[in-house]
Amino acid sequence: MGIQRIESVVYTVDDLGTCVRFFADFGLDLVSLSSLSAVFETKIGQTLHLRTDPGGLPAAVESGNTLREVVWGAADEDELAEFVRAAGADREVTRDAEGVFHTVDETGFGVGLTVAGRSKHEPADPRRANVTGFVNRVNEALGSVGQVRPLRMCHVALNIPKPGREEAVAFYVDRLGFIPTDVVKPMGTFMRVPGDADQHNFLLCHRPDKAGVNHVSFEVPGFDDVIEGGNHMIERGWQEARRLGRHTVGSNVFRFVHAPCGGRVELAADMDRVDDTYGTRVHDETPPHHIWTLRTNREQS
Repeated sequence: MGIQRIESVVYTVDDLGTCVRFFADFGLDLVSLSSLSAVFETKIGQTLHLRTDPGGLPAAVESGNTLREVVWGAADEDELAEFVRAAGADREVTRDAEGVFHTVDETGFGVGLTVAGRSKHEPADPRRANVTGFVNRVNEALGSVGQVRPLRMCHVALNIPKPGREEAVAFYVDRLGFIPTDVVKPMGTFMRVPGDADQHNFLLCHRPDKAGVNHVSFEVPGFDDVIEGGNHMIERGWQEARRLGRHTVGSNVFRFVHAPCGGRVELAADMDRVDDTYGTRVHDETPPHHIWTLRTNREQS
């Protein structure tokens, strides 16, 4: 059964108000706010924490606002105990008042371990599409999707140094049971957790050759949500980081926005689902970043 999902991510920030406004605009639900911290929630109950006080967190791997910890949810208490034992074989593991265990990985990123929570909401139904010979919507005109509400955090991507990259991956594979799906030798290793069929839930990217947050990805119901969600963020004054496109590895439609908490956030839809027969695919050369991205030759008016 293994690790089931991402439970939470924790950022430290120097401007809490700006970061709260960003994630409210992004469509997460604010569930807690104080002068020192804020907590947002996805539709299935995962949490995103913003903290101005880094007390109790491991040292940051990069300067400025950044991601400090990813907490992963195990299937049950027995499996959690095994993961805690394996993770703590050669490093300290602490337990907080809420029963969450904390340690660090080979790069210094915080790793939390707990029992996976139960999804609080059923994911929304994606829009039905029409094509000749495969009609799913009759007498039903479409309108705006409205405020986009991310369903869940589907993956985290972290940058790591090139030296020690094999050991960095091995920590998650050998101790926590992550499954490598695509190993891109010049770039990084994509992994999934046993409890999720997404092509990847985690990426350790060594191409930048330094430690830091790359991005956190949020699944939305469909193509329209990716487009409208990105448009909304631009309208609210935030900066797009990548044009609309579809990835090669994972195949998901994407749109990225620079995040004031550090790194970027991704709106993602229609990612590949895989099972154990997918195996581990090794790429000697880096596949193209995307199958397509939006292009235009229309001049700005």
